[in-house]
Order: sequence, then C-alpha cells, then structure tokens
Amino acid sequence: MASSSEHAQESQDSQDSHADHFYSTFVVEYIVPDGQEAEAVFRRWYDRMVKAASQFEGYTRADLCPPLDCGDGVVKWYSIVHFRTPEDLNGWLKSSDRVALLDEGRDAFLAYRYKSFTTGLEGWFSSHTGGAEQHSLGPPPWKQVLAVVLGLYPTLMIQSMVFSALGIMQSWPLATSLVINNLITSSILTWVVMPRISKMLSFWLRPAYRLTALQTNLVGAGLVLAALGFMASVFTYLT
Repeated sequence: MASSSEHAQESQDSQDSHADHFYSTFVVEYIVPDGQEAEAVFRRWYDRMVKAASQFEGYTRADLCPPLDCGDGVVKWYSIVHFRTPEDLNGWLKSSDRVALLDEGRDAFLAYRYKSFTTGLEGWFSSHTGGAEQHSLGPPPWKQVLAVVLGLYPTLMIQSMVFSALGIMQSWPLATSLVINNLITSSILTWVVMPRISKMLSFWLRPAYRLTALQTNLVGAGLVLAALGFMASVFTYLT
C-alpha cells in the first residue's frame, strides 16, 4: 500500500508534468505598408527575427498568420511565438538581440505592438527610441505628470482668483472648503480640461504604437514647459 508521502510525490510530479504544457506566448501585431516589395522586406526581416528567437532557451515555435488588409495602404501581420516558460520568454523579450532586430525593423514595418501571456509583462507594449518599451496602454509616468500639471495649474489659479474675487467659501472651515474645492477642481479637470489637453498633445502622449522619436518627446515636453512658464508669468502679473 502506497504511503502518503508517495501519493504526495505522485501528485507533485503530475502537477509538474501538466505545468510543462502551459507554454508562455506572445502575440505581435506588425503594421506593414501595402505592396509586394514591402511584404518581401517584412518577410525577410521576420525570418531573421524568428531565427534569432530560435537560438534562445525554451523557444518552441512561431506562427505567422495570413496578412489582414486594412485599406488605406495598411496591412497587418500577426505573429504568435511560444516559449516553454515565462523566464524563457522574458529572456528573449529583454535580449539585446531582439532590441537590435527591432531597431533594424524600422525599414520593414511602420509600427508594432504585442500582448504577452504568463510573463509578468502582460499588456500592450509600444517601442520607443533606444529599444525601451512602454509597459501599459497609457503614456509614460513622466508625460502623465507634465500633462496633469499643465491642466491642474491654470485650473487651480483661475478657480482661486474667481473664488477670492467673489468671496466664495472665504469664511468656511479649511477642511470643508478643501473638500468642495477638490470636488470642483477634479470635475473641471475630468470633464473639461484634461480631454482637451489629451487631444492637443495626442501626438506626444499616445503615439498610437508608432515608434516615438526623441525629437517628438523633446517637442512635446518643450511645449508643456513653455506653456507652464507663460502661464506662470501671466498669473504673476495678474496677482
């Protein structure tokens, strides 16, 4: 009769065996210009990418789906790549070989994005200058900070000036007035200010998965800082 320790070992071996079948996968969407020449360039580059991936530990297979013609001269290609474990997949995703090939791929495709599964890096990614990748749908934190300050600063200043001129909440307890002020400010930001800022700075905040050039980042940041400097001068003069 088998002992409890033997049963436990058999159960563990069974779980380990099943775990071997749960491969880690990532799906890549490439946006490629229409035309036979562009397709040939992309296929040659893709073959090099797959060949490089196959040299990494844990690589299992890669599948390239038939292209999807989106019209307006844009064709989407979808690649599905499998590795044995999350660690193996992350080893490939973070490798210098992949970064170098993606940089070379600028001539083969217009843009790319991917979704990884069971890697610890779930989410759509966008390539940026230097091979760095954005780990979420939203813009990088530093851009979010600048954009929020751009909207928050004039909102607070104008709100303060208006309330002061009209004598609104001047005699209220500080805790109560802060709650009301925050509610008003947050509402204005959410429904009025930030949607307009997001639209104006969309080329910089959300580049629609395009490869973002350093020049674009500098222009966007420069515009925000210049606007803040200009508003600070105006409000200083008014107050």
